[in-house]
Amino acid sequence: MNSKPLILISNDDGYQAKGIHELIGMLKGMGDIIVCAPEGARSGYSRAFSTTPITLKQRSHEDFNGTTIDVWSCSGTPVDCVKMAYAKLCPRKADIVIGGINHGDNASTNAHYSGTVGIVIEGAMKGIPSIAFSLCDYSEDAVFQPMRTLVQEQVSKVLSEGMPQYVCLNVNVPKEWNGEVRTCRMAHGHWRNEVEERMHPKNNGSKYYWMMGYFQNDEPDAEDTDAWAIAHNICSITPLTVDMTAESVIRL
Repeated sequence: MNSKPLILISNDDGYQAKGIHELIGMLKGMGDIIVCAPEGARSGYSRAFSTTPITLKQRSHEDFNGTTIDVWSCSGTPVDCVKMAYAKLCPRKADIVIGGINHGDNASTNAHYSGTVGIVIEGAMKGIPSIAFSLCDYSEDAVFQPMRTLVQEQVSKVLSEGMPQYVCLNVNVPKEWNGEVRTCRMAHGHWRNEVEERMHPKNNGSKYYWMMGYFQNDEPDAEDTDAWAIAHNICSITPLTVDMTAESVIRL
């Protein structure tokens, strides 16, 4: 019997992204690590899975400051990565599934669109404690090291204490984090001006469309929400549940 916990890591920014490499470096030594991540960027894929053929490719051994870890890439979605690793790569059931570290926040209703959150919901559906980590910085060269202690503490806590069935954690760290951490609920909000019309410069001026827009927080003064916490440089930890039942309606 293997005494080390098995840690399954994926992301939606691709296996070459800085965030996932920093995450692996933070967790090396905490258990046996398996990495299966998309071969390229898959942001916004949410909980989608492929209905067409997908492939796995073992990348060259990655050296993380003296620790060599096998990294696999998958041609499919972030959820495909979890399914493939669960079925084909893990020698036993993983003890924890971790998504991230994402470049950019996944707070509020953005969690519904996030491939990073899709990863941990898939883990939760499989009965595996799961955590999504995001840094509110979209830069390819974002600085993740201030998150090291937070990541290690949260992973250690979940490994030792577990999680309620069908519950996962969505952790969002502000770019200018002040060190404070709060457990928050998901803020209510929506995207505005989502579709931008453009004219193609080389195709006879034909129209095409680009998903753009901006997020509007519908309750900006609600201090118990993840969006408020992030706006005030506080790290938010939001428990999410796979069960989407509107219990308040049932009780009417």
